[in-house]
Amino acid sequence: MKTELVELLIKLVHILRINMRWMTWNLFLAFIPLALSVWLFRRNRGRSWVWWLGFLVFYAFLPNAPYLLTDVIHLIDDIRTIQSVWVITLVLIPLYILVIFAGFEAYVVSLINLGYYLHRIGKSQWILWVELITHALSAVGIYWGRFLRFNSWDFITQPDTLLTIAVEETLGKQPLVIIAITFVILIGLYAIMKRVTLGWVQQRNIPIPMNSQQTKNG
Repeated sequence: MKTELVELLIKLVHILRINMRWMTWNLFLAFIPLALSVWLFRRNRGRSWVWWLGFLVFYAFLPNAPYLLTDVIHLIDDIRTIQSVWVITLVLIPLYILVIFAGFEAYVVSLINLGYYLHRIGKSQWILWVELITHALSAVGIYWGRFLRFNSWDFITQPDTLLTIAVEETLGKQPLVIIAITFVILIGLYAIMKRVTLGWVQQRNIPIPMNSQQTKNG
């Protein structure tokens, strides 16, 4: 019994060490667009070339935030390795939920900030469409990252490969089905998390438009 416990702890420590590396890195990438959304959309900045450059970087890195949803596949591997109900329930699952939630919340807040900016410049009617387009682009980005193993910086380091291989691989039937499913999941989760987030924010009397209809009525 004691030997089994020691072996279990060794496995757990090993898995946590491995997970902390990629979880920390993926969260770092997820918070890049969040930080940029504050800089771009929450401050009164003119749309100079620096602003547009930041805007492009924002969209290039934005799929990294919801990408964390796909990291649940690592949980399956960890469960097979640990094979302890208590460790899985009390350690692994809460850890994955926390990381995935943090990444997706970064995505939600980033788009809320973008919606706030559109509302401020008098384009509230664009909010819903911009959100849908962003979900679609993010679904493509998630597919490119998970299945084709491209990174956000590949737009700079290997743009030719990205625009040839990635686009060609995306046009197949199976990739389009996966992207479509991802798109639907993003819409559903975003709708829920946006409402929850805005509800929490509005309790603190911070006026942020929930959607284009609300801004018109307000």
